[in-house]
Amino acid sequence: MTETSDGILPVILAAGLGARMKSHKPKVLHELCGRPMLAFVLDAAHEMIARKPLVVYSPATAAVTEVFAGRADFALQAEPLGTADAVRAALAVAADGIGEVLVLSGDVPLVQSDLLAELIDMRRARNAAMALVSVHALDPEGLGRVVRSDDGSQVLQIVEQRDATPDELDIDEINAGVYAFDAEWLRRRIGDVKPSPVSGEYYLPALVTFAMQDHRPVVSLEVEDDGTLAGINDRAQLAEAEAELRALINTRHMLAGVTMVDPQRTYVDASVELEPDVVLEPDVILRGSTVIGAGTRIGSGSQIIDTKVGRGCLIWASVLESSEVEDEVQIGPFSHLRPKSSIGRKAKLGNFAEVKGSRLDAGVQQHHFSYIGDAEVGERTNVGAGTITCNYDGSKKHKTKIGKGVFLGSDTMLVAPLELGDGARTGAGSVVTKDVPAGMLALGVPARLRKPRPAVEAAIDSPRETPPAVRPSGQGIDE
Repeated sequence: MTETSDGILPVILAAGLGARMKSHKPKVLHELCGRPMLAFVLDAAHEMIARKPLVVYSPATAAVTEVFAGRADFALQAEPLGTADAVRAALAVAADGIGEVLVLSGDVPLVQSDLLAELIDMRRARNAAMALVSVHALDPEGLGRVVRSDDGSQVLQIVEQRDATPDELDIDEINAGVYAFDAEWLRRRIGDVKPSPVSGEYYLPALVTFAMQDHRPVVSLEVEDDGTLAGINDRAQLAEAEAELRALINTRHMLAGVTMVDPQRTYVDASVELEPDVVLEPDVILRGSTVIGAGTRIGSGSQIIDTKVGRGCLIWASVLESSEVEDEVQIGPFSHLRPKSSIGRKAKLGNFAEVKGSRLDAGVQQHHFSYIGDAEVGERTNVGAGTITCNYDGSKKHKTKIGKGVFLGSDTMLVAPLELGDGARTGAGSVVTKDVPAGMLALGVPARLRKPRPAVEAAIDSPRETPPAVRPSGQGIDE
């Protein structure tokens, strides 16, 4: 954070709807790597300045006040009439005691905080009325040219392309739209800006002329055209910025110990946290507040959203949403954790296993073609292929509680509300409509209770060592 930064007011311009985006959503709310682009500008300002930024919005972009409530203060520009008019609206609500004003654009999301600090330092060192960032553009077509004094030390004018002479059109230094101002001078002079005869709007570069009149220097911080100051005006530019930001995010994670087999095919939101020794295979998508623990491998085709995954896990070609997965869990391929699911340590979910709003304790086996919804499943329980918790009766959802070491035979239907005690068993194809006490066996449609035979117990406890002949008709064994 810059020294004495409390005297700096960051003003972020976000009043334009962005017609070229062809969207009803305000341009600055379009997302980059899972966050609205305006969020990145707020981050850059906050990294350098403790004070809340002041965001200028218009009636067309009023949604920003809801999205960023608490993160910024706001000033209304009743009618978007250019950058100088937006700054005038900001100064009208700004508190007294501001020494400097930093002006940023809400549609330049890759701007870096160290650049802003350098700009502030340059303005202070020269006691300039204003300082701006300029870029030596590879293609300056359509952009305002920066005209300097003969010795290059001072900005004399910013000339729009339509007003430039042939010599001025040869200049490749363009205005990047990032400014630092002496606040007292800005308050005094902002009202002198006249509307453009072409557009009728009020533009900040016009202040350069007033600084010259006041014998105050205007300085420019020259930077290379590395893409971080590129504005976003349409969806093609949005995609370019997304690719640039994604590359930065992936590089940061790889330098911190994460392996990405193919970084160009790995999509990690800015808010995702990854511990060292995580391995991400191609075509992995990690979104929102996802956290992945050390040593976990996320296999190709997986999409994980707002989910915490523990250490030493294997997730393969599966979708996890708003859930929690403990250490050493295996999920996939083609499994689905729906919101509010919790998977215990060393559990295994396999092909087409679906869990919704349920807790599976440690060591649960749910290998294939099954649905567990609104349930509690005790540790070491085996969920046979085709097993379903029938949790919805057409009007209400009901809970199923399954104890420890339960064996659910293939195609078991558990009609909630229902409770199965520790060590209970069900036969294949059973429709269980009544509670099953601990250690009891439920068989049939509807299921009836009986005590398991010893041979059945042996078959369940040691299926690989027991010949198929000892397994009773209707009893499904799932390994």
